[in-house]
Amino acid sequence: MLKILACLVIVSAGGICGMLVARGYSLRPVELRSLKSALQMLETEITYAATPLAEALGLVAARTDCRLAPLFEETRKELLSMSGCTAKEAWEKALFKFYPRSSLIGCDISILRSLGGALGISDSSGQSKHLRLAMEQIGAELEKAEVSALQHVKLWNYLGFLGGLVIVLIFY
Repeated sequence: MLKILACLVIVSAGGICGMLVARGYSLRPVELRSLKSALQMLETEITYAATPLAEALGLVAARTDCRLAPLFEETRKELLSMSGCTAKEAWEKALFKFYPRSSLIGCDISILRSLGGALGISDSSGQSKHLRLAMEQIGAELEKAEVSALQHVKLWNYLGFLGGLVIVLIFY
């Protein structure tokens, strides 16, 4: 009875590990889609409503997905903190805090870093161009992420359970 229980625990642990890896693959397209939408909202606020950057970031944070809201809210707080940092520095600090909790990978963050360098340094049309470029790049990464998710989610789910089963067979 104890052996059977141990086998079930090992197979379950392997399955859970596989599902956690698969979750990362399935969440990345969701976050990229939400990020693209949030950047469109930011572009609209800056370009058409002529909203100041800190206020626009707050509006986007209030209307975007709860996974991405901290990025925009943290940037807004940093800009309003009177610490004297630029929009780029505020964006970098927010990205540093946001990145570990997200499913985004290095190339996604590099797109956001390059966008941060353009925030707040030009007029609304210049910022709009940079935001559109970032949205196009995120769109390309979104397509890659969707393909990757289709390929890897099932694979990691099966590998987790099968890995646990192999461990059980080796120890038996």
